Amino acid sequence: MRSRYSAFVVRDKDYLLNTWHDSTCPPTLSLDDSPDWAALQILDSGEDGDRGQVHFRAIYRTGKGFGYLEERSDFIRENGCWFYVSGETSEGSLKPGRNDACPCGSGRKYKACCA
Repeated sequence: MRSRYSAFVVRDKDYLLNTWHDSTCPPTLSLDDSPDWAALQILDSGEDGDRGQVHFRAIYRTGKGFGYLEERSDFIRENGCWFYVSGETSEGSLKPGRNDACPCGSGRKYKACCA
């Protein structure tokens, strides 16, 4: 999952397509409208044999703040490699307080970082 997030950050569509399971992989992928990704939080993960699940939240910058994409992703392992199959997503906006940790993942307070 982390490698796929990194591929979204650097807009490496070839890597994303190569790690997508053949049964659900789109014929093409455009990342032209991809947001400016800022941080990844793994909320939960697990595997059962050759099936795996990852629940994550990816933080991105918007014109006026931060938003998030939350997904419960399904993966399958074939020949020792994990492939993305599908996911259930939801999105929202983040409204950090001035003294909250900055959503960008810097570890600094929001007011001293991206505010």
